[in-house]
Amino acid sequence: MKTTIALLAVLLMSGTALAQSKTPVIPPDAAARSRTPEQQAILDASAAELAREMQLLGIKELRPPKNAVHPGRPDFANYDEAKANPYPDLPPLLMMKDGTKATNLAQWKKRQAEIKALFDDNVYGKYPAHLPPVTWKVESITGRTIDGVPAIVKHIIGTVDNSADPAIKVEIPADVVTPAATMDRKVPVIIGGGALSPRFSLNGPDPILHIPGSEMCIVLGPQTETSSKQLLVHGWGFVSVDVNAVQADNGAGLTKGIIGLMNKGKPRKLDDWGVLRAWAWADSRVLDYLQTDVDVNGKAVGIMGHSRGGKAALVALVDDPRFAIGFISSSGEGGANLYRRNYGEALENVAAPNEFHWMAGNFLKYAAMGRTANDLPLDSHEFIALAAPRPLFIGGGGYIDQPACAIPGDAWQDARGMFMAAAAASPAWDFYGRKGLETVQFPKMQSFLDKGDIAYRQHPYGHTPTPNWSYFIGFASRYLK
Repeated sequence: MKTTIALLAVLLMSGTALAQSKTPVIPPDAAARSRTPEQQAILDASAAELAREMQLLGIKELRPPKNAVHPGRPDFANYDEAKANPYPDLPPLLMMKDGTKATNLAQWKKRQAEIKALFDDNVYGKYPAHLPPVTWKVESITGRTIDGVPAIVKHIIGTVDNSADPAIKVEIPADVVTPAATMDRKVPVIIGGGALSPRFSLNGPDPILHIPGSEMCIVLGPQTETSSKQLLVHGWGFVSVDVNAVQADNGAGLTKGIIGLMNKGKPRKLDDWGVLRAWAWADSRVLDYLQTDVDVNGKAVGIMGHSRGGKAALVALVDDPRFAIGFISSSGEGGANLYRRNYGEALENVAAPNEFHWMAGNFLKYAAMGRTANDLPLDSHEFIALAAPRPLFIGGGGYIDQPACAIPGDAWQDARGMFMAAAAASPAWDFYGRKGLETVQFPKMQSFLDKGDIAYRQHPYGHTPTPNWSYFIGFASRYLK
């Protein structure tokens, strides 16, 4: 009942906002997708929540989002590298607020705190001061063959203490999968490394995947083994977490899930955490469980995510130092890509009705008409640097213009921009006697940079992590035992 009343309040308040502000625009490629009436209602309620947050910030209009997939239209995203760097000067990674340059580890620790505060305030939002405990239960343990490999599957449920608002129930469902052949020893596992029931296959045999309900398709490249099989054959495990059960992937759900629970069903404040951080929190709670699992090496747990999951995986890696390694795939804007780049997805896309909930409400300020990405007091290289000295692998795909349904391949995520961010973050590793990215020169397609603690590879296919999985496993094998 509280949730229903809160949602009605949001809609009423947003009606006032719409009278003063221009209606938020849905990106054309997202607007063209088919939706059920329920899905459309969720999108409409998300737009209403966005309008409410705009009103609180005094924003009358957001910059229109870029079009990802229709060349020739005036709103088509830029994919011309000559126009990709309108703001080439990034915020200095090592320059502290008082003008002092960090030159030793103690100073870098202070600079880390400054960077974290900037991202808390302006991008991902702040964690609540007091988060509830989670009680874990192993629901079942079964033997199962996964992609031809015998495995042990534990289905676990984490129940979040909801005494703050008993009307809101939050659970963290997950599957922990380890090789049957390694039952006598603890093995490394990768959260996000596989799924028992994937939405669709990224492993062929058709080299082109047509996305249901969309005019878009993904060029997958040559058929390869699934990540699940590659990990199990390697003697490692994987964990699949249903983060959407923890926090829905829409703005309409911000009064529910873990964010809603912390706010007792009321709309969030402008500096409250967004969905990416809520998902990262869920992954960390799963790590709590994994450190008690007799089949898992709790000190050798990695985090992997692709696309929006890649954004959340980067947040989890930075926020929780217990994660031993990260595989950040095609995370793009709001993830590892530089906000100041003009290539593929733009900052204003992340502020649109279908994505704004990933971030704190304050992030909208930088998508307002009259402002630019250069107004941000930070950029993503600084957030990546907070992961030092731990290793991470950043990967993505290439630009594709044939067939037409595949446009723009993975260029929307801007592999070069992610490389540039990783290169600019690399000095942080020096403070620990480590090396970040091995070069500042952008490599040729399919080159594998793995001599430092930041690995990088761009494959020539579409929006898929599959071509990079074997390279990540090889890289991670240096660290996970």
